[in-house]
Amino acid sequence: MIKSALIEIRSVLGASLVAVAMALPPHTFAHDAAMHAAPTKATRAELATAAAFGPDGQLYAVSKNGGHLQLIRSHDDGNHWSAPLRVNAQPEPIAADGDSQPRIAFNRDGDLLVSWTKPLPRPYTGEIRLARLPVGAAAFDAPITVHHDRAEITHRFQNILAGPDGRITAVWIDKRDQEAAKAKREPYRGAAIYAAVSTDGGRSFAPEVRVADHSCECCRIALAADRDGAPIALWRHVFAPDERDHAIARLKPDGSPERVDRATFDRWRVDACPHHGPALAVDEAGTRHATWFNVKDDEGRVFYGRIGVNTVEGQIPVGGPRAAHADIAIAGGVLAIVWKEFDGEQNRLRGMRSTDGGRSFETFEIAATAGAADQPRALVKGGKLYAFWRQANEGFRLYPLP
Repeated sequence: MIKSALIEIRSVLGASLVAVAMALPPHTFAHDAAMHAAPTKATRAELATAAAFGPDGQLYAVSKNGGHLQLIRSHDDGNHWSAPLRVNAQPEPIAADGDSQPRIAFNRDGDLLVSWTKPLPRPYTGEIRLARLPVGAAAFDAPITVHHDRAEITHRFQNILAGPDGRITAVWIDKRDQEAAKAKREPYRGAAIYAAVSTDGGRSFAPEVRVADHSCECCRIALAADRDGAPIALWRHVFAPDERDHAIARLKPDGSPERVDRATFDRWRVDACPHHGPALAVDEAGTRHATWFNVKDDEGRVFYGRIGVNTVEGQIPVGGPRAAHADIAIAGGVLAIVWKEFDGEQNRLRGMRSTDGGRSFETFEIAATAGAADQPRALVKGGKLYAFWRQANEGFRLYPLP
């Protein structure tokens, strides 16, 4: 098995891109033509798992089992788990590896919302699906397709956020504008970010709106609540002529952006998608803390920084050259970053904590596994920070952070 922190260089890459990739340090790497390709069982385990603490204090985790997503719950911080409950009663294709992750949120009434990408027959296409488990219900409602556009194109790499005003915001990568440009034989960089908003707790969504043209095609989108609860989206963007940096936007109540700003300035020029999206958290002062992967000064690294208006403050590397898929959370004045890192023999879960707003950090070890592992999650419960990590050998694990 190719370890999850190593670069994946797909056979469909052109010779010139292979040469570029071979010069980079070990990180996940995928070309536009291969970024959505169905993984083989020999190279990629479908371990993608969403996890969050619910309003009732229980730990919820959603993962794939065949043609179904299944929910398990723990009332004692992961020491014991409930019997699994199917999210989708009828089986369907489900994307559950790499940055294709299920997502969960809780609406204002406490209902559990689960979103995922359903791949379609045409290569690299999909639909954004969502199912709701009402409080006290024994089964999920039938899933809906979030977007009104039903073309067999890319709608993938979704995320959802429940706001304090009751609105549910869904965002995803969408290729309708790329397809339209292609039909007119016009150039178009990358894909686009679209959003849709629900005002009835996730039962239905208004027609989607475009957030930005020219996103990267296969990296997860980060969503975080601003101080007033408004959603902020952070994504990998393709800046002209072909710089794979990041953009950020605070979204209006209808999902449209107030404005779109450049968030990172590493100026990585490559005609490929690294399949390695960012993470975002906002503190009580409104400071936007982020982690992301880029190649800077010819070295591929995960970075931390504070995102300002067209500027980054305090940018530093996270972990070593093989650090990957960092997540970030804030609680009680403590900022925590967790990530996985392959050391040549094991996948290790590592962390950093800061008590001064990201100006200084201490690093610590959390866990290790000899098998495959999913991306870690940084979670908050009752003002305390945790890392959730699914491992192929050890299963679903929750670790309190110092």
